[in-house]
Amino acid sequence: MGDRMRRILLVLAVVAVGSMGVVTAATAAGRGPADSGGGPLAILGPKAAITYTPAAEATAVDPRTTASVAVADGTFDQVSLVDPAGKAVKGTLAADRASWSTSAPLAYGATYSWKGTATGTDGKQVPLAGGFSTVTPAKQVRGTVNIGDGRTVGIAAPIAIQFNGHVDDRAAVERALSVTTSVPTEGAWGWLPDESGGSRVHWRPKEYWKPGTKVTVKAKLFGVPYGGGAYGAADVSSSFTIGRAQVVKADVNSFQMVVMRDGKQVASYPASYGLGSDPNRNTRSGIHVVSEKFTDKRMVSEQYGYDVVEKWAVRISNNGEFIHANPASTGAQGSSNVTHGCVNLSIDNAKAYYDTAIYGDPVEVTGTPVQLSAKDGDIWDWTLSWSQWKALSAL
Repeated sequence: MGDRMRRILLVLAVVAVGSMGVVTAATAAGRGPADSGGGPLAILGPKAAITYTPAAEATAVDPRTTASVAVADGTFDQVSLVDPAGKAVKGTLAADRASWSTSAPLAYGATYSWKGTATGTDGKQVPLAGGFSTVTPAKQVRGTVNIGDGRTVGIAAPIAIQFNGHVDDRAAVERALSVTTSVPTEGAWGWLPDESGGSRVHWRPKEYWKPGTKVTVKAKLFGVPYGGGAYGAADVSSSFTIGRAQVVKADVNSFQMVVMRDGKQVASYPASYGLGSDPNRNTRSGIHVVSEKFTDKRMVSEQYGYDVVEKWAVRISNNGEFIHANPASTGAQGSSNVTHGCVNLSIDNAKAYYDTAIYGDPVEVTGTPVQLSAKDGDIWDWTLSWSQWKALSAL
């Protein structure tokens, strides 16, 4: 082979190697025979992964649960939770569109379904699916707060929640109760024996309320398991105000009924209390609480043989004790005790007191050997010491 031929072959070899390098580089850059369009290859990510709370097909779910759905490696296009009637539950979609949660309570005994889609980083849509069902109570028990919104009450007023059925799990209920006050006030819940067809719980301050205190009570009872298959029917709440500090000082041996208001005596009325020689007719000693009042009240006793209507009657316990007018005992008022347990005043004095009395005013009776107690019913909260009262809490 001559020198000229060797030089030609060398040039052809160099050209061939260079061409192969170009092809290899083009393939490494994502261009080649497999890419007929000549553009960059798409890099595909994972598909959308959806998680549900409560878990899919969960049953007996607490209706207080916040239901939510979240997506990883994607975002939601549309999302909703619908009830059996197809109505959407109120909810909120996060700003990054990666989660959604309910903002309204669920209902008892309902099946909820997820609707909507999410798009993953692979560009494909994934539908939401499945759902869950909430618990169905064997019985729903309702609670009622004794003090209505906007009322003004006396300084001894207890907060009472009366249930229309029995509560087994009192601790669960008590955890759902709260009392907030505008003035720091120490107090506690206490469970009293069932009455009026159901359980009852009272909140009592350690000492009398401070006048002017703003009070809010909240009972988040919906969804609370009461035990025995019973659940709370609905939340209840109330906001009210403590009024002036009016206290009746009722010393039975003074034959007077003294009215104190904000620490000052505003009235002293000649009175007749229960007959001391008959324990059944003694006016009970202890802190009574004004609970209701009547312009005219029929009073009946088979034991003592009377059936009368008395005016300006203010109930101070549930055992039949009232402060009321009684013209029949006018001669004894201010000098002797002859009543059947009530506090008797003249018509004018009874009317004057009646006009000032409000629910929750304390009436402090002293001087008799018979004490107000639980057997007298209704409001006997103040007959207990603070330590005794706290022992009535389920917590």
